[in-house]
Amino acid sequence: MYWYILIPLGLFFPPAAAGSELALPHPNLGFRPFHLPIDVPDGFPVRKGVVLPAYNTTYTFDQLIDHTNPSLGTFKQRYYFTYEFYEKGGPIVLSTPGEVPLDGYQGYITNGSINGAIAQANKGAAIMIEHRFFGKSNPYPDLSEESFKVHTLEQAIDDLVYFAKTVVLPMPEGNSVGADKAPWLLFGGSYAGALVSWTMNARPGVFWAGYSSSGVVQAIDYYWGYFEPIRQNMPKNCSADIERVIKYMDRVLILGSQREKYNFKAQFGMSNATYLDDVASTLISPLGSWQGLSPNSGPNNTFTRFCDALEVKNGVAASADGWGLKHALKAFGDYMKDYLTKACGNNDIDKCISTRNKHLSVAVGNGDRSWKWFCCNYLGYWQDGAPSHWPTLVSRLVTPAYSNRQCSNYFPKTFRAEAPARPKVQDTNAKYRGWNTTIPRIFFANGKRDPWREATVSSDFINRASTPQNPIAVSDGFHCTDLGIGNAIDPTVAKVQQLALQYFTQWVNDNARRVEKLTPLREKKMQGCTLL
Repeated sequence: MYWYILIPLGLFFPPAAAGSELALPHPNLGFRPFHLPIDVPDGFPVRKGVVLPAYNTTYTFDQLIDHTNPSLGTFKQRYYFTYEFYEKGGPIVLSTPGEVPLDGYQGYITNGSINGAIAQANKGAAIMIEHRFFGKSNPYPDLSEESFKVHTLEQAIDDLVYFAKTVVLPMPEGNSVGADKAPWLLFGGSYAGALVSWTMNARPGVFWAGYSSSGVVQAIDYYWGYFEPIRQNMPKNCSADIERVIKYMDRVLILGSQREKYNFKAQFGMSNATYLDDVASTLISPLGSWQGLSPNSGPNNTFTRFCDALEVKNGVAASADGWGLKHALKAFGDYMKDYLTKACGNNDIDKCISTRNKHLSVAVGNGDRSWKWFCCNYLGYWQDGAPSHWPTLVSRLVTPAYSNRQCSNYFPKTFRAEAPARPKVQDTNAKYRGWNTTIPRIFFANGKRDPWREATVSSDFINRASTPQNPIAVSDGFHCTDLGIGNAIDPTVAKVQQLALQYFTQWVNDNARRVEKLTPLREKKMQGCTLL
């Protein structure tokens, strides 16, 4: 059985560091584009009757702190690895969990994942490596702005390249399978899926082929499109009533009297909230659980419970038009009161939801700070209200300016308060090609119901066709659904996975034929050198 954790991403937080200001569970930091763990088979991997180390055996690699200045030394970068299916000449499948710790992601080196299934089909080995500044793979002992000078997309890309070129893998002849001697395949989902495309564009020739699942290849600062797949695919009664509540909230918070504003805040459990845009942003939080859905999600999943709280009254579900504003206000308000009690615990509600407090801990392990740095500098992905001409599940008080301002709070030495950050998304897209990538042999797998769809090559805002060199396969799935073999319970996901297996088998065979043709030429060249 393969499973996905259902959790609103705004609640995915590490504990506070001792002696630091509280790293509160924050409803207003946005949703990270990461893929979730999958289950791990029982027992140990076995190769030709020999029991291999457990899937969760953690290895380390001496990674360069700064690829532009190797003299700064190295740090320990963690990874999982297995060669249970490997035969000489087979590919090495490399992946990273992206902006989350490595722990728990060993399922992606097993054949319960598309990574492992393709490794098995092609007699390859599989690796999952931790991203710098997430988890325990840190060049420096804190997450300060000074440390983050080496926390860049370029450094992350070069980590993958340097690993592929120089690692000695813990297996027989592990020193002879570097990227110059064996075909390396780069896999990833979500941000890690974008890294596949960005790496192969920035450093062509290192990885023979890539698999990008829900790859958010296009950096977008005003990313209101996050909520479009949710709005399009969620229960119609639920979306109708949420839209009513949001429209009413915006009118009250912008034009209402002080009494009306207070009453609205109180109805949603935020009576002492200071900033109205923080109030408006907090109502986004329940929508985050959509990202964790999969074909295996039962009827008791978090998102369905949220909509049921709004749309089921006395055991009866509303029609597609919903119950209307009066009921929706009370039901949504009651839900948020309970939600904030769980999210904030005994902490003051105003402090819990505020984005004006400089409380992102610099302690190692605070992935929210590490991810925020990427967003502020390179990616944006600000999940805001839709333009005025478009239906919206999110308040139009939540704008890119609201998100940009947070960068000055959390990184004041880098982004001055008087000149709020503007992520350099145009530079990122120009450098790594975004939607326009044409680097050969990247398989793009996306889901129609993925909230990150609009940042992928399957966005509604572009007209990107599938080609043999850049296949684009779209299922009815959610975020990175195709990465888990157990999700083949959905026939559209199974079709994507089967197509991927066909393409990668072909590409691995193409590489073998290419190497076979090159071998006589190399030998002839070497003989010529010997004669000289």
